[in-house]
Amino acid sequence: MTKLSLSSIPSRWRVLVAFAAIYTIWGSTYLAIRFAIETTPPFLMGGARYLIAGAILYALTRRQRATPILRVHWRSAFVVGGLLLLGGNGGVIWAEQVIPSGLAALIIATVPLWMALLNWLRGDKVRPNLGVTLGLVLGLLGIVFMVSPGESAGGDNVNSLGVLVLVLAALSWSIGSLYSRKAQLPPEPLLATAMEMLAGGALLLVAGLLTGEAGQLRLDQVSPRSLLALGYLIVFGSLVGFSAYVWLLRVSTPARVSTYAFVNPVVAVFLGWTLAGESLTPRTLVAAAVIVTAVVLIVANQARTTPRPTGEATPIGDRESELRRIVTPIEGRALRRRIEADGSN
Repeated sequence: MTKLSLSSIPSRWRVLVAFAAIYTIWGSTYLAIRFAIETTPPFLMGGARYLIAGAILYALTRRQRATPILRVHWRSAFVVGGLLLLGGNGGVIWAEQVIPSGLAALIIATVPLWMALLNWLRGDKVRPNLGVTLGLVLGLLGIVFMVSPGESAGGDNVNSLGVLVLVLAALSWSIGSLYSRKAQLPPEPLLATAMEMLAGGALLLVAGLLTGEAGQLRLDQVSPRSLLALGYLIVFGSLVGFSAYVWLLRVSTPARVSTYAFVNPVVAVFLGWTLAGESLTPRTLVAAAVIVTAVVLIVANQARTTPRPTGEATPIGDRESELRRIVTPIEGRALRRRIEADGSN
């Protein structure tokens, strides 16, 4: 019998609080990024966020266990951190200088589209079924509709370069998620995640220095709102939200947990409208509905087509196999190692 037994299932309110955390916290990070880069350079801000969060998590995990860290572990951490945090999150941070936070969240919500395509072309060689194919088409149409000439979320045409950067960020995120499945990293997921944060944060810092952001940084001009937003991203976005996510994967089904993928952009659009004055036009609403519907179709159909053993509860190993197809958060790779560790105990 696996550790995920009836006696280990927590009370309903704890599950609800954890779901509310990943829905609202991860959905709100897009707006927090916008506030943070108001008075701080984007790459330096991202580097500070992940270096601080990674250092805290690294110190905590190293105090609990003394797992040997090999050179190959750091090499993998830099590859994964580069793809997920520099290419993925770094692209989001940079693009939010010219793209409203709500629209950025909508474009990043297409990560399951790219994951499905990559799984088909180079990853798991999983041919999309009719539902997934429909979701892919709808998602691409939603992006095209959102960025086509005419009225947009800001009242003018959407910045084409910003959209391109976000699309590439989503693609980098997806490639990193696929690569991370077999990357050689410590078995403890939080330790591996801490190493990825440190590596990704260092790469973001280097990117900031290479692009001349050091000359743009004026500490005396950094606003309290930017500092509060950075603190929010460190504590809630990188530590609390991820902890709630990892915990939910142990007590709930991957299909349910993956619903964050189509709730987060809705939360981001609403928060951008209410707290940042981002325009909410019919075009934005239609594009949001199309993209969210596409993500729902992809997630639901991939979960439905994942083979399961008959006549018995789904083992942890099979839950991990299902998770690999439908969940792709920034720190998602570490979850597989946690599940493997639980299954070996």
